[in-house]
Amino acid sequence: MKLCWFHLMPYTDLPEDFTEKHSSVWVDIDPKLFDAVKAHRMYNDFLDELEIAAEAGFDGICVNEHHSNAYGLMPSPNLMAAALARRTRDAALVVMGNSIALYNPPIRVAEEMAMLDVISGGRLVAGFPVGTPFDTCHAYGQNPSTLRERYHEAHDLIMRCWHEDEPFAFHGRFNQQPVVNPWPRPLQKPHPPVWIPGGGSIETWQWCAEMDYVYAYLSYFGYQAGQTTMAGFWDEMERLGKDRNPYRAGFLQFIGVAETEKEAMDLYREPADYFYNRCLHVSPHWSNPPGYTTEATVRSKIISQVQMAALESQRRILETKAKPSFEEMVAKGYVLVGTPDQVAEKLKEVALALNVGQMMVLLQFGNMGKDLVRYNTELFAKEVKPQIEGLFDDEWENRWWPRPLAAAERAEPRECTP
Repeated sequence: MKLCWFHLMPYTDLPEDFTEKHSSVWVDIDPKLFDAVKAHRMYNDFLDELEIAAEAGFDGICVNEHHSNAYGLMPSPNLMAAALARRTRDAALVVMGNSIALYNPPIRVAEEMAMLDVISGGRLVAGFPVGTPFDTCHAYGQNPSTLRERYHEAHDLIMRCWHEDEPFAFHGRFNQQPVVNPWPRPLQKPHPPVWIPGGGSIETWQWCAEMDYVYAYLSYFGYQAGQTTMAGFWDEMERLGKDRNPYRAGFLQFIGVAETEKEAMDLYREPADYFYNRCLHVSPHWSNPPGYTTEATVRSKIISQVQMAALESQRRILETKAKPSFEEMVAKGYVLVGTPDQVAEKLKEVALALNVGQMMVLLQFGNMGKDLVRYNTELFAKEVKPQIEGLFDDEWENRWWPRPLAAAERAEPRECTP
C-alpha cells in the first residue's frame, strides 16, 4: 500500500455568502474575489504543508492542475513540484498532472517533467489527465469533440520524446515538429511511472489497460459513491485479461483524524462545509459540453465527478432543502472522520473493498488552517499509516512506483540561510 498526501490548494477565503451571490466557483468566478496578498500566504502555507507531509513519512506528495477557479490554485503543478523537488528527499513527487491536450507543443510537458525527474533524483510520477471540461473546454477554449484525439496525440509525442535516442520528426494532426530533440531526458528508464487521473470514463479504463498505466479515481464523494466506478473498472480489467493487482488503481479519500471522535467532528466540520458548499459550487452549464463525454460512457450511465458536483450544486439552488450537514457527509463517506484506530479500520476496509493499492489522502480540505493540517497529517502518519501501509505488499508487486537514485548518489541541496 502506498499512501500519498494530496493537496488541491483551494482558495481559503471565499465569502460566507458565496453560493448565494455567485453562480460558480469555476470558469466565470468573479476575479475581484482574488486577493493576491492573502494568496501569497496561502501558497506558502500549502508548500509548507506538503513538506510537512514528506517529513512525516508519506510515500508521495501530490499536486494537480486546474484553471480559472478557486477550487484549486494550481494552474501549473510543475511549479509546485519544482519547489518541492529541492525541499524534499524521499517522497515521490506525484504530479496529477499536466492536462497534456492544452500544451502547444506537448514537448513542453516532456521537458518539464524530465527536469523534475532529474532534479528530484528519479522521484517523479507523471500524471496525464484529459482534464475537466471547466479547465479544458471553457477556461482554455479547446473543442470538446477533438479533446481526446488531441490528448492521445500529445501523449504519443511525449512518450517518443522520452524513448527515442535520436532526434526525430513528428507529423500529427495537431502537432507538426520537423526536429524533436528534447533535453534533458528523464532519469527513470524507460520513463517515469504514469498515472491517469479520471472521473469514470470507460475509454480511460480501456486505455490504462492497453498502456499498463495506473487508473487514479479522484473522488469528491468518498468510497461509498466510488464503489460503482471501481467495480466497473475491475470488471473491465477482467474482460481485457488483466490481473487484479491493486496497484493498478488509485483512489482519493478525504480524512479527518483526532484523539477522540467528538474532537474530530468538531475540528473538521467547518472545513468540510467550506469545501462541499463553496469549493464545489459549480454551475451545471459548464460541466458537460457536447462532445466531451463519449458515447460509451453515456451508455454505461457513469456520471463524472464534476457532473455530480454540478448537479448537486444545482439541486441545492432549485430546492428549498438545506445544504447537507456534516453528519450527512460523514454518513455517506465523503469524509472519513474519527480516532486513528477508527480511521485505520475504515481505510483498510475501503482499500480492500475497492481493491486499491495507491491511496491518496486529502488531509487538507476547504479552509483548513496550517496548524490543523499539521495536526491531521502528523497524527495520521504516526498512528494510522503504520496500521495499513503493509497491505497488499505480500501478494502483489507495485510496478507503477518511482525508482529513484540511491541516497548516496543524490545531490545534497544547500541549506537555506535566514
